[in-house]
Amino acid sequence: MQEIKDISDYKLNLKERIPDVAMQLFTERGINAVRMDDVAQAMSISKRTIYELYATKEELLFEVVVKHFKQRVDNMELALAHCTNVMEILLEVYRMKVRDFKNTNPLFFTEMVKYPQVKRFLDEQNNVMRDNSYEFIQRGVDEGYFRADLNYQMAVLQFDAMGEYVMQKELYRQYSIEDIFRNLVFVSLRGLCTDKGIKAIDEMLFQ
Repeated sequence: MQEIKDISDYKLNLKERIPDVAMQLFTERGINAVRMDDVAQAMSISKRTIYELYATKEELLFEVVVKHFKQRVDNMELALAHCTNVMEILLEVYRMKVRDFKNTNPLFFTEMVKYPQVKRFLDEQNNVMRDNSYEFIQRGVDEGYFRADLNYQMAVLQFDAMGEYVMQKELYRQYSIEDIFRNLVFVSLRGLCTDKGIKAIDEMLFQ
């Protein structure tokens, strides 16, 4: 009985560690370039063992994406805890996004949406974030940074479309991540801002 428990604990420990190792490989090389064999080799375990825990590569990728999405949300909440207004939040999110993209092979982002289970999860999270963005915008209006006379449902959809265009056209191959985010987030955002908001964005751009 003890031997069975030890085996179970061993596999539970592996199941906890494998997504972190797989994430490192996926973000370094892209998803398609990484085989289950590569993950097993990096873990110093057999291919059979990894397939006992994850029947398919998509199953492993899904767990990787879910686990690290939750970790990023937790990290962002900690980072934003000290922010006092929407402009400070925007700057912090900008810095975190740039850092994440700079440390990740762009192929990871373009390839993971080709896996149906992963795409469904990402679409669900995007819908949640879209709903949260309306609350964020209303806070910005209340704080005097965003204009009150605009259609923000349309604005959010336009930002989504710009983000999709960046990924579909692989603009990250032509421009730095910093330039893409500065144009996407700050330049485009200025049109939604009051004079107070524009001043805050310009100060952030040149600080």
